Amino acid sequence: MAQEWLTATASDLGRGIGKGEIDPVALTETYLTAAKSHELSDRIYARLTEERALAEAEAASKRARLGVRKGLLDGVPISWKDLFDTGGIATEAGSALLKGRVPTRDAVVLQNATAAGLVCLGKTHMSELAFSGLGLNPVTATPPSVNDLDAVSGGSSSGAAASVAFGLAAAGIGSDTGGSVRIPSAWNDLVGLKTTLGLLPVTGTVPLCARFDTIGPLCRSVEDAAHLLAALSGDRAPDLRNASLDGTRLLVLKTAAFDDIRDAPRAAFQSAVERLQAAGALVVRGEIPEVNEALALSGVLFSGEAYAEWGGVIEANPDLMFPEILNRFRSGAQVLAKDYIQGWRTIDRCRKAFADATAAYDAVILPTSPIRPPNHERLLNDSEYYVTENLLALRNTRIGNLMGSAGLTLPTGVPSCGIMFLAPPYAEAPLLRLGAAAEEALS
Repeated sequence: MAQEWLTATASDLGRGIGKGEIDPVALTETYLTAAKSHELSDRIYARLTEERALAEAEAASKRARLGVRKGLLDGVPISWKDLFDTGGIATEAGSALLKGRVPTRDAVVLQNATAAGLVCLGKTHMSELAFSGLGLNPVTATPPSVNDLDAVSGGSSSGAAASVAFGLAAAGIGSDTGGSVRIPSAWNDLVGLKTTLGLLPVTGTVPLCARFDTIGPLCRSVEDAAHLLAALSGDRAPDLRNASLDGTRLLVLKTAAFDDIRDAPRAAFQSAVERLQAAGALVVRGEIPEVNEALALSGVLFSGEAYAEWGGVIEANPDLMFPEILNRFRSGAQVLAKDYIQGWRTIDRCRKAFADATAAYDAVILPTSPIRPPNHERLLNDSEYYVTENLLALRNTRIGNLMGSAGLTLPTGVPSCGIMFLAPPYAEAPLLRLGAAAEEALS
């Protein structure tokens, strides 16, 4: 039975605790044992928080015995990307620049999750300072894709995805600035939720780009995503009962999303669309030219803000960084204030045009990534390949960040190929209902 826990959804584990069939201490010990003994653990976890986890599990066990559980996920063990502050425990954001950094208190979302009874298993590896969609990190560690151990797992929440995909956590919490929840989720056949900017507090997280940084779960089901969102926010989970695709209107975004797409993601997306249609969804295809206009500003907005955030720290010790990440940060050093300001004015205009063009639809759909996980060794040794694959990996997900959307990626059934749903800002509840119906159609 204990081994079955390692592949169960977080929600099913929570129900098992509620029925008295699973003890949170035994569950946590099972996950800790799996994490400590797994041959890839050092490439997935930056550090385990065993003492904390067992203490939290014991408290959850006591609440379960007394019938005073805090919610469905009370007692369920999850992992945290190593940019969420943990009081008294190192938080280094995958960077030698922050080695030995020990915050004094938890990030606000971790405080909320702890208050909801979730168990903190440990901190997972990630791209350096979260500035890559690939998950390659020769400075600390590079988690593999569950479908190809010679490939990267996707970034920047690389270890978060791997911890779930390899059965070393019931769910993971990551961040998404340009796709960092959705890419690793897609490449590891998971559900990933990108929340709207500002929906979840980023206080106590290591920043990258304040105008794009968001937080979200990587997990095994849409139901898990809904309950994890509730735990992170301190709010109630959206009601997913009786979700249906009947009458749902979906817009396939043709603009940019299929440029240079590889065969497997294209075929997986088309197959997924056919299944959504068979389940009752009306699918329309259309162009939104402003998407290309917004994508052209990515370097100005993302790199400019990232370098403004980290340039001083980086230039004090540039040799501590992986050169490809260093170069990407440094590209922001040349961004002029007038270009940054004008860029945001353009984005505001493009967001309005996007909202107008999509107002009649329940969601915009597109392949989560136009590529599958690239080869680890080739990324290390071929700079041109690294740059090309990184930009392609992030291209589709970044549309959601630039447009200010809420986003959800679901597995298509084809390994490492996801389908992404984009909804208006703060529409997480209807997006998750749509996702629950789509998940059933795709399963």
